[in-house]
Amino acid sequence: MDSRKNMAKTYDPKQVEDRIYKQWIDAGYFHAEPDESRTPFTIVMPPPNITGQLHMGHALDNTLQDILVRWRRMQGYNTLWLPGTDHASIATEAKIVEALAQEGLSKEKLGREKFLERAWEWKRHYGGRIVEQLKKLGSSCDWDRERFTMDEGLSNAVRQVFVRLYEKGLIYRGERIINWCPKCCTSISDAEVEHEEKEGHFWHIKYPIKDSDEYVIVATTRPETMLGDTAVAVHPEDGRYAHLVGKTALFPLMNREIPVIADTYVDREFGTGVVKITPAHDPNDFEVGLRHNLPQIRVMDDNARMNENAGKYEGLDRYEARKQIVEDLKKLGLLVKIEAHSHNVGTCYRCSTVIEPIISKQWFVKMKPLAEPAIEVVKNGTVKFVPERFSKIYFNWMENIQDWCISRQLWWGHRIPAWYCRECGETIVAGEDPEKCPKCGSKNLEQDPDTLDTWFSSALWPFSTLGWPDDTEELRYFYPTDVLVTGYDIIFFWVARMIFSGLEHMKKEPFKYVFIHGIVRDALGRKMSKSLGNGIDPLDIIDRYGTDALRFALTIGNSPGNDLRFSDEKVEAARNFANKIWNASRFVLMNFDEEPDFGSVNPKKFTIADRWILSRMNTIAKEVTENLERFELGIALQKIYEFIWEEFCDWYIELVKPRLYDRDSETRLEALYVLNRVLANSMKLLHPFMPFITEEIYSHLVTGDNSVMISRWPEYSEELNYPEDERKMRLIMDVIRSIRNIRAEMNVPPSKKAKVIIVAAEDGIRTLEEGRIFFEKLAGAQETVLTTSREGIPQNAVSAVIEGAEIFIPLEELIDLEKEIERLTKEKENLEKELARVDALLNNKGFVSKAPEKVVAEEREKQVKYRDMYQKVVERLKLLENHK
Repeated sequence: MDSRKNMAKTYDPKQVEDRIYKQWIDAGYFHAEPDESRTPFTIVMPPPNITGQLHMGHALDNTLQDILVRWRRMQGYNTLWLPGTDHASIATEAKIVEALAQEGLSKEKLGREKFLERAWEWKRHYGGRIVEQLKKLGSSCDWDRERFTMDEGLSNAVRQVFVRLYEKGLIYRGERIINWCPKCCTSISDAEVEHEEKEGHFWHIKYPIKDSDEYVIVATTRPETMLGDTAVAVHPEDGRYAHLVGKTALFPLMNREIPVIADTYVDREFGTGVVKITPAHDPNDFEVGLRHNLPQIRVMDDNARMNENAGKYEGLDRYEARKQIVEDLKKLGLLVKIEAHSHNVGTCYRCSTVIEPIISKQWFVKMKPLAEPAIEVVKNGTVKFVPERFSKIYFNWMENIQDWCISRQLWWGHRIPAWYCRECGETIVAGEDPEKCPKCGSKNLEQDPDTLDTWFSSALWPFSTLGWPDDTEELRYFYPTDVLVTGYDIIFFWVARMIFSGLEHMKKEPFKYVFIHGIVRDALGRKMSKSLGNGIDPLDIIDRYGTDALRFALTIGNSPGNDLRFSDEKVEAARNFANKIWNASRFVLMNFDEEPDFGSVNPKKFTIADRWILSRMNTIAKEVTENLERFELGIALQKIYEFIWEEFCDWYIELVKPRLYDRDSETRLEALYVLNRVLANSMKLLHPFMPFITEEIYSHLVTGDNSVMISRWPEYSEELNYPEDERKMRLIMDVIRSIRNIRAEMNVPPSKKAKVIIVAAEDGIRTLEEGRIFFEKLAGAQETVLTTSREGIPQNAVSAVIEGAEIFIPLEELIDLEKEIERLTKEKENLEKELARVDALLNNKGFVSKAPEKVVAEEREKQVKYRDMYQKVVERLKLLENHK
């Protein structure tokens, strides 16, 4: 009991959060074990990079996951939220290379083995930082099961997948056009290329035809690649150039002769209808080159500098070479014109460097056979996107997918399990390191130096983390998982790859729902970036306002798939809400002057206010559960917020105070019981969103539970459904609001009590009789007269019209007659506008025939209500004008 009486005066998150989180960990509340008697609910955390620090994107993503996990845990599911981190090849390698450079070292000087030692050391030092930050967020993950994409088990899974796909012919090595980042010095997949609108040029260039005075004109945005041209092409049905097909064009800069070919790839409506073909530097040209058996001449090295095939331009950076080539074409009279041109340019998602399409020998995954079943499971609803519109992005990507380049020219990551025999050239792909060549028996083997794309291992995350390829109890019980929570920006990178990987290796989808959220923007709707200086550090928000306030601000107003604006006002509103709950809880508990015996509570003694709040709590529990089922987390929180702030704190606590203050009240125990029950259930509903303050308050209440976190989620009960009491209380509360509004408009000081006359029909009078005490205690009524007639009401009484009643307050000494007429005139004008709107709507045949019946019925009800209110206002105005 003392602990209830001794709640701190103010809520200080710093004194509470770490202590409570430790309690949860020590009690093992986050841990899950397979249990066939219970239904599992599983989420795998999108693994943050070990290079990462908690940013707003992580905070949003993990808050949404934690809300779902805490809610399902309270519903009784055997809940597993499996955490882990990603090795992030490119990002981590870049960090280590940067650190080495400060010591005057390079990865090449250090050598692969020593470099990897440094990388693991870096991981041990910094890799856990993001995990500790996720704990600050209140994440209720099963930390006993934390995984890392390069730990032993996951590395084995990666290797087994590579071998299996290779043996099925779905992984191959070949020369193809790939996206090359000259800064990161590695290939990147199509999904890792970001396209930016950039200003550029079209250079229109003459290609003379050998042994004639003719020439063709081609336009290019990348003149430096023309050094690798091996043909010019026209459409086979283009009559303008039919006579040139089979002839030879001259390329003076390289003193090279190239054929004029015909191919349907050429768009004869675009430009001159002639294109240059550079098979080593353009994916479409590469395909044309294969069809026509053209040579592939690569003219750039890995740093995007011109190589030995570029003649006199060798050694120049690609953009320097471009300038020089354009100058030389001018001198030769081959440059026809330069045209400004805005176009999409591919850039590296990591460093924003313009990528260079180049021909290179790489490892690829054959995507078409894997994509087909992955498309089907979304089409047939086995996997559902929330919101559904994001499935279109998924289909667009999957239906047009190209083979996935999975090799990366990096050292940090999963090394490709392929070896080459130096004696006979045999390629060996194996789950275990081979000792000798199976073809010639030589032990002179060399492993492929490349590593796998980071997303190759992330694609296996939902099942590799549960023990695959071993047939573990966890894998059988927790897979497939239930929900994947992620941003829309990695649908291609990750979501699509997890779906086809799950189907291929587990023969089952990896999750049932893909819950997509947007990105966190600043208060002005701008993307957060270093250049704008508008980034917000979530750890700073936690330090200033507490974790619950951050989580509230990230959830309120948030809807699936949409970007979220984050502002100081939202966090301050969250802090105010926390303070409101805390103060209300302290007030409630201060009235528990001894251990209350709720066993002797008599429900028959519940007042109309008790039944109303219990019924409203019951309805809110039902609605919030339905919202959560639909992933409408923002709406759910808004409803809880409004219920606690307005209905519980502002209304019920005020309504119940007279009974609390009257020690001899026959219904004081019932009042305390209802306060305790509604507050406890409110804390349960709010817990997934604001876990810390709810746990702290709940621990002081009379519940019999060890923790709100493992208490039972409130369920709708027909026994607590009191619709008639809800209707009655709405009328009583409307009367109180109206009296307060009248007093405020007339500037009546709170100390001035006034007589209130309420006119209503007989059934309304009976309801208002139950509210008489509330009018006196909450609305400053000195005396309340309830009547069915307006007779005897002073003409100068100030009035208000509500649905079901008219309120009059004689304020002879205080009334400003002119003001009252002005107020009623405004009310009349507002009602005229509403009536005009409703009349127009109901006179619209299209609306009446097409709108749902319920909506039309609601509008008809409004029409009747507004006409009745309008008539009363007009009559009142007439009376006052006559009096004047």
